[in-house]
Amino acid sequence: MTSGSIEELYPFLYAGSSDLAAVLAQVRASTVTKTEEILELRRRLRDTEGSRLAACAEAMAGRFAAGGRLLAFGNGGSATDAQQLATLFLNPDGHFRPLPALSLASDSSVLTALGNDIGVEVLYARQIAAFGSRADIAVGLSTSGNSENLLRAFGEASRRGLLTIGLAGYSGGKMAELDSIDFLFVAPSASVHRIQEAQTTMYHVLWELCQAAVMRAAS
Repeated sequence: MTSGSIEELYPFLYAGSSDLAAVLAQVRASTVTKTEEILELRRRLRDTEGSRLAACAEAMAGRFAAGGRLLAFGNGGSATDAQQLATLFLNPDGHFRPLPALSLASDSSVLTALGNDIGVEVLYARQIAAFGSRADIAVGLSTSGNSENLLRAFGEASRRGLLTIGLAGYSGGKMAELDSIDFLFVAPSASVHRIQEAQTTMYHVLWELCQAAVMRAAS
């Protein structure tokens, strides 16, 4: 990121003024603008994707009932989201049931071995080939939707009969062109920050709806 782009994001840091009140006013205005952006994006996703999120959660619950696991993956910040998603299912708060989940982005030995010996494009496809079964769920997260290792992972997961779920941003990127993703949810924004915030909301919604479906089936 260039200094110019940083100035555009945080003009109050480059104002050359010691007027604390003015700086605080700019910080407040920036915060309000960003909050309004993510609220609007969440409302839009609620209205356009609500029924599909519910259907996806039901499909996930069916896989868990069949003894399946959730396999999550992503790169960079999305790898962190994959870890959080797996933790959410494994160690839920409150009265929710722990469900088997694994982040494929967590094992540094596996990731560095595959990246060094073969290439980063196979990081997740190879793990799905090793661990995946027909009852499992593959969830891939990307802001751009263009990561080659995610595209390959979805292809491998689809061939093996896994339920495939993608979370992307912008207009979906190359993930939107795949027929190997059963449920693709796109956060239509040009801001990586807003995309990741919206994706966090979506996978929390999927978790809650899936838990509700699991409890209904058990009652």
